[in-house]
Amino acid sequence: MALALLAVAANLRTAITSVPPLLDVISADLGLSHAAAGALTMLPVLCMGVFAPVASVVAHRLGAVAAVLGAILAILAGTASRFAADSWPILYLGTALAGIGIALAGTLLPRLVKTFFPPERAGLITGLYMLAMMGGAALSSALSVPLADRLGSWQASLGSWSVLALVGALAWAPFTRRANPHHTPGEAGRGRLPWRHPTAWLVAAYLALQSWAFYSSVTWLAPTYVEQGWPPASAGYLAAVFSGTQIVSGLLGPVLSDRTADLRRLLLPVAALGTLGCIGIWLAPLAAPWLWAAVVGLGQGAAFSLGLVLLVRYSATPEASGRLTGMAFFASYSIASIGPVAMGLVRDVTGGLSLVWAVLAAVGILQALVALRLRPGLRRIE
Repeated sequence: MALALLAVAANLRTAITSVPPLLDVISADLGLSHAAAGALTMLPVLCMGVFAPVASVVAHRLGAVAAVLGAILAILAGTASRFAADSWPILYLGTALAGIGIALAGTLLPRLVKTFFPPERAGLITGLYMLAMMGGAALSSALSVPLADRLGSWQASLGSWSVLALVGALAWAPFTRRANPHHTPGEAGRGRLPWRHPTAWLVAAYLALQSWAFYSSVTWLAPTYVEQGWPPASAGYLAAVFSGTQIVSGLLGPVLSDRTADLRRLLLPVAALGTLGCIGIWLAPLAAPWLWAAVVGLGQGAAFSLGLVLLVRYSATPEASGRLTGMAFFASYSIASIGPVAMGLVRDVTGGLSLVWAVLAAVGILQALVALRLRPGLRRIE
């Protein structure tokens, strides 16, 4: 189960992170503004929010394991469509389809962790699929420009990541046939999302701020350094450092959480790391670009993986975890999807990306303030 889960998780960011190193080329080829280019990252994040509540419904009808197979097939189809993305409608439609698949799989994986693995291993398994997810993100960031050069077009570069989705589908399919659907008696009657639960809203607020910072950083880190005169390939490698350091912190954060009763001891330092890196890029981008990218990546990788731990820790049952995840992802990703476009508008208005990082540093401070309220004794979702 763990190996199949990792094969799926490796595809949960590649459709997003493969785009930014090629963003200026895509914009020039299709005639997109900076805000419209930012929408290429915004669209899958918006889908992740809008379709997160649908995951619980699909899981109840088909079983969570079968629903994840459908999700990885949607990612496969959406990514493969980019081979034919000679116009912006095809590119955006394929991106949306991949985003729907990411929404379903990403929402259901925390539920499957709580279903199949003991509580004392939840942090480790969460860290492992975080490692796979960010490993895929790092590879796609680093290889997008070289693949475009080797294959002859940005379309072929983006579409080639469908091979990874095919591997995920093939790995998951046999397990789908063997697994019990895990329908719980009475689940449909308890299937309402916890909209009135104060703990759910705290978790959603934390994830919204973290996701705003993460997806804006993913979108605009490479273009920031292209703006500073870097070659696109070098900027892509910088984005790969950003994603690669998240592999380390994304695994370490959940593993440490298994030994930490009060998660604020971890949430606050990682928020400080992400904020510090954004301040560095804002005030002195060329002083230590590789260090800034690594610091932002370390902070944001751990922050996101700990957010996934919150979805497990603050729920009483696997079904409750699924409903909390659906509600939190709907609220957080719907808000966070505005980030890349809003930051693109800042670039259109100011003529540069410097101010973007000042805004993201402020978001990091707000993230820390929300984390202060996530104390161990909060009432869990049942």
